[in-house]
Amino acid sequence: MTSQVSSPAEQADGAGGAVVGGQRTPGTPDGKEVRRLDRVIIRFAGDSGDGMQLTGDRFTSETASFGNDLSTLPNFPAEIRAPAGTLPGVSSFQLHFADHDILTPGDAPNVLVAMNPAALKANIADVPRGAEIIVNTDEFTKRPMAKVGYETSPLEDGSLAAYNLHPVPLTTLTVEALKDFGLSRKEAERSKNMFALGLLSWMYHRPTEATESFLRQKFAKKPEIAEANIVAFRAGWNFGETTEDFAVSYEVAPATQAFPTGTYRNISGNLALSYGLIAASQQADLPLYLGSYPITPASDILHELSKHKNFGVRTFQAEDEIAGIGAALGAAFGGALGVTTTSGPGVALKSETIGLAVSLELPLLIVDIQRGGPSTGLPTKTEQADLLQAMFGRNGEAPVPIVAPRTPADCFDAALDAARIALTYRTPVFLLSDGYLANGSEPWRIPDVADLPDLKVKFATDPNHTLADGTEVFWPYKRDPETLARPWAVPGTPGLEHRIGGIEKQDGTGNISYDPANHDLMVRTRQAKIDGIEVPDLAVDDPDGASTLVLGWGSTYGPITAAVRRLRAAGIPVAQAHLRHLNPFPRNLGEVLRRYEKVVVPEMNLGQLATLIRAKYLVDARSYNQVNGMPFKAEQLAKVLKEAIDD
Repeated sequence: MTSQVSSPAEQADGAGGAVVGGQRTPGTPDGKEVRRLDRVIIRFAGDSGDGMQLTGDRFTSETASFGNDLSTLPNFPAEIRAPAGTLPGVSSFQLHFADHDILTPGDAPNVLVAMNPAALKANIADVPRGAEIIVNTDEFTKRPMAKVGYETSPLEDGSLAAYNLHPVPLTTLTVEALKDFGLSRKEAERSKNMFALGLLSWMYHRPTEATESFLRQKFAKKPEIAEANIVAFRAGWNFGETTEDFAVSYEVAPATQAFPTGTYRNISGNLALSYGLIAASQQADLPLYLGSYPITPASDILHELSKHKNFGVRTFQAEDEIAGIGAALGAAFGGALGVTTTSGPGVALKSETIGLAVSLELPLLIVDIQRGGPSTGLPTKTEQADLLQAMFGRNGEAPVPIVAPRTPADCFDAALDAARIALTYRTPVFLLSDGYLANGSEPWRIPDVADLPDLKVKFATDPNHTLADGTEVFWPYKRDPETLARPWAVPGTPGLEHRIGGIEKQDGTGNISYDPANHDLMVRTRQAKIDGIEVPDLAVDDPDGASTLVLGWGSTYGPITAAVRRLRAAGIPVAQAHLRHLNPFPRNLGEVLRRYEKVVVPEMNLGQLATLIRAKYLVDARSYNQVNGMPFKAEQLAKVLKEAIDD
């Protein structure tokens, strides 16, 4: 059996439409056709209480263990239990997996699993003609359909004729499968997501052992519930194997050429970031202290780090955002790697203490998992709109370095990089992730500890200055001539008593100073320290000598790269560069920008990076902006870039 060869447009990451075709393979155990695909995009959708996120997570884990490359997009309401059966209450999970390297969760699903009418109506606009739609027919009764405006059943009125519709009474089949467990109908119905997972696992030849093991572990205190879910899962698999409605199953081979040799695991952005923080503390030989207040979508980091006391991690769930960062800064003063995690609204509350950290010149990591704003905004949706807040959102001249990861797995490396800057230059550092990266997942190559950077620091232990009379003293603001970092003296070190605080200090001595010339010197020195941070030059991907450059930052990397691949596959040259360091910018950024006739900057905001680029480099950067709470689609960006090139 040979793999299907698709067109260049289909090979491009994130392409919409089903990838169909392949060869029949007679002689399978159930006598059904097995079709080879190179990639598939599946979306599970239902009420926020239907377990769609769990279902998607389990299918993703199965897919990762099989060896496919993958990318996910969870999408759920902000409410803990949104109104059942309504459009605002729909929760979905999209998974794109392939036998080759991919970068996005995909533009449009090849398969939609709709657990009720609301899920169908909320997602049908994204589903291309010819795609597979599996619907739970038990929910398509008069009242649920009326809730979302269906006057007639879409399963019967011909409105879904353009799709491969599979009506399945998921609820009834699940209840029937669990009839011997003595559960109420309501209790049995809760396992219908596992029935759906079993069916999809059969359709795409996913492993099952890990899911059964997961269910036994998850419900270890309720073994009868664990067994009921496993039976429902197996019933879904058996239904696919025996029903005539599913005449074809599909295989997506492992992505053997997509990954360098190594050990891999599936990882989300927040989990990778948590591991990166732990690794940074270990490489620095410092205890990790997290002072945090729970806020979506950053809370997972607090939850994860609280599990790792064995690595010297201490977590403090504070009463508010201000207390959280205050505790983290206090820990930094005491010699720990201080971290605080939050989202945009929390950054606003932490701004005064961030300014204090600038004045104290102590290492501190401020992790901002951006979400839709302003104010409470869209807690569970993604956005990149905190860049200018991170850059300028403090009183006075208070420069702070900014680092932004590009993919979920890259959050690990970005955390190490942010810690390197904070520890080397004695400064607070912003780490700007977002909801798309935080909740999304992809394969991550587990690094060799020997390859991680050495982040060890030297605390001050002795006096560092000699007065005119020969007396040796400790000056807390006497700086390293290369980094301009001041010494880090742990409280209690004999002879190194010193004064720090928010009031301006005299250069060197650290004494309180209101002298105008000294303030000018300190302000300019703090800025020079940030400007002098060593960051790698910006790498440019330009194999064809293009005249147009697309410049991105953060989580737009996947969609931009997928769009660039599409254009190049169509013979259209375009250059790409992606920023990790947003303050300071790479030293060669100005030269790179001036090399191109046109510069396009796609952002999930109203043009914040473009504003900085235009102001600093006087380049006519063109913005392309989206603020709908969702990531860019590759097809959408490819069209925009082509229009810019042709303009």
